[in-house]
Amino acid sequence: MPIIQVNLLEGRSTEQKRKAAADMTKVICEDFDVKPEQVRIQFIDMSPANFSIGGTLTIDKK
Repeated sequence: MPIIQVNLLEGRSTEQKRKAAADMTKVICEDFDVKPEQVRIQFIDMSPANFSIGGTLTIDKK
């Protein structure tokens, strides 16, 4: 059973996640020969205050 975690900065719409889930499921099923009901996808929305690149919080980037 494939389990996929997708970490994103907040701001993606439900429709974007819906499409991404469908697209990722299709690829995983084709590449790993599993059924769609076996695929698990978790979207993890992160606040820009909780993510850093190069020592700087994303919220502080301009």
